[in-house]
Amino acid sequence: MNRLLTLFLWALSLMSLTAERPAIILVIGAPGTEAYGKQFQAWATQWEKAAVKGGATIRAIGEWKRQEPSGPTKTKLRQIIENQLRKSPHPLWIVLIGHGTYDGKTARFNLAGPDLSADELDAWLKDFKRPLAILNCAAASAPFLPALSNPNRVVLTATRSGFEANFCRLGAYLPNALLDPAADLDKDQQVSLLEAWLTAARRTAEFYKTEGRLATEHSLLDDNSDAKGTPPGWFRGIRATRQAEDAALPDGLRAHQLHLIPSETEKNLPPQIRTQRNDLELKLARLRTQKDSLNEDEYYQELEPLLLQLARLYQTPDKPASPDPD
Repeated sequence: MNRLLTLFLWALSLMSLTAERPAIILVIGAPGTEAYGKQFQAWATQWEKAAVKGGATIRAIGEWKRQEPSGPTKTKLRQIIENQLRKSPHPLWIVLIGHGTYDGKTARFNLAGPDLSADELDAWLKDFKRPLAILNCAAASAPFLPALSNPNRVVLTATRSGFEANFCRLGAYLPNALLDPAADLDKDQQVSLLEAWLTAARRTAEFYKTEGRLATEHSLLDDNSDAKGTPPGWFRGIRATRQAEDAALPDGLRAHQLHLIPSETEKNLPPQIRTQRNDLELKLARLRTQKDSLNEDEYYQELEPLLLQLARLYQTPDKPASPDPD
C-alpha cells in the first residue's frame, strides 16, 4: 500500500509540472557528510519558500523530502524533464545544489547513483523552446556554462573554472536574495534572477573577506549564448560595463527578465504580452549596442517604432499588440 501511495504521489507531481506556470526542478546532490546534507536541506527549503511565494511549481529530488520511488536520481531527473512542456511562455528553472567534480575533461554534478554531466543535461533539454534558467551552484561547475549555453537560456555557475573544486557557498545566498527586497537593485518591486545573482555573488565574496579566506569560487553568468560568461564584477548596477564580442548582446539582459516572485504589475501582464515586451526590450538593447555605428537620424528612426510598440503593449495589456502596417 505504501509503495502504491508513493507511486501515486510521484505521478501527481509529474502531472503538476506540466501546468501553465513557471516551474522549478530542484536537484539536491549527494551530500557526502551529514553537515553538508543539513546545509543543502536549508537551501532547498528557501527555494521552496520562493516558489510558493511566486506561484511556481517545484519538484525537489535527491537527498531531501524523499517522496519519489527509489532509484538513481539521474533517472528520476530525466523523467521529470521529459514531462515538462517543451513550449511555454513560462520559464523552467533547473537548480543544482550539491558538490561537483572535474577530471580535466568532463565536469559532473554529484548525485546518489550515477553523476550528471553537462552534455547529458543539454541533450535532455535540446527540444525545449521555452525560457530556461540553469543554475549550477556546485564546485567545478564552470564547464557546464559553454556546454549549456544556447539562445533563450540563462546559465549560471558557481565557479569560473573546472579546477575551482572546493565547496561553494553561492547556493546559500541565491534563494535568500530572491526573497530579499534589498536585492531589488532597480527598485521595480521585484527581484530578477540577475539581481539575485549579483547580490548572492557579492555576499559570497563578503563571506570570504570576513572569514579572512582566499576566495575559491568566482561565479559566471551567460544569457547571450556566446558560451563565455560574465563575472559579477563586470556589472555596474544591473548593466554589464564591457561590450560582448561578435556583436552579441551583453550578458544579463535575459536574466533580468526572469522574476520568480513577480511584482503585481508583472503578474498582471498576460504571458503573450510579457513575451512581446521581452523581445522588444532585447531589440532595444541590440540597437543601443549599434548606436556608435549609426548616424543620429538612423538611430532615432529605428528607436521610435520600438518605443511606440512598447507603449502600446502597456496601453492594451489584455490583448497582444497589433503588428505595425507595412
